[in-house]
Amino acid sequence: MATVTAQPHQSVCPIPGPPGRRYDHYFFSCMALLMLLTIFVGFAPSYFLAGIFRAPLPSVIVHIHGAAFTAWILLLVTQTSLVAAGRTDVHRRLGIAGFLLGCLMVVLGVMAGTDSLLRHAGQLDSFARDPKAFYLVPLTDMLLFATFIYFAFRNRKDSPAHKRYIYIASTTLMVAAIARWPLAFSARNVSVAGLLSDIFLLLLIAYDLWSTRKIHRATLWAGALLIFIQQIRLPLGKTALWHSFADWVITHAR
Repeated sequence: MATVTAQPHQSVCPIPGPPGRRYDHYFFSCMALLMLLTIFVGFAPSYFLAGIFRAPLPSVIVHIHGAAFTAWILLLVTQTSLVAAGRTDVHRRLGIAGFLLGCLMVVLGVMAGTDSLLRHAGQLDSFARDPKAFYLVPLTDMLLFATFIYFAFRNRKDSPAHKRYIYIASTTLMVAAIARWPLAFSARNVSVAGLLSDIFLLLLIAYDLWSTRKIHRATLWAGALLIFIQQIRLPLGKTALWHSFADWVITHAR
């Protein structure tokens, strides 16, 4: 008769799951600081190291625009730091001010873009670009920023979605700074600057996949919209229809 040899008991080690959301405060705090550094490098020669309000900017509206956008990125660093420190009560109170600042930034962004269009109408701007075609860039940036800020406010009780909308909204502000980096391949090139700014989006996607093994819905649709607008706006800005609209703005804004 065949005998069955008993096998020793073998313990099975469980496969560790994804880390989840417990590293969110580290990721978003570090990304906020990286955004601050990106903006500082881009605008240091013309703004931050030029005395800020004493900087030789072309108009008052550009000064106000620069101050508001600087306040936004500093508030972003503050808000992520407060969450990391567990002070969500202060974070929520500042969030209302942040939403109002975001609304103001949309208005100022459109005004600053229109101011640039008026100053360079009929000639190339300081970056040797057609000002009428380029006018679509700040307008679409503000459209994207406003859309993501709205959804961030709407999802303020859904922390994972809220912080991703704020993050991607802030990503839309990186193009202007990156286009001013002292790098030959990105300087004055909106297309290249847009691609480089998308690195922030790729980092968010990578973090989503690492932390939860899936891309968060806010990252997915907001990121897709961001890339889509970036790809179509420069060709649209060269069309006769858009130039006609820019001419209408020039006539009525003056």
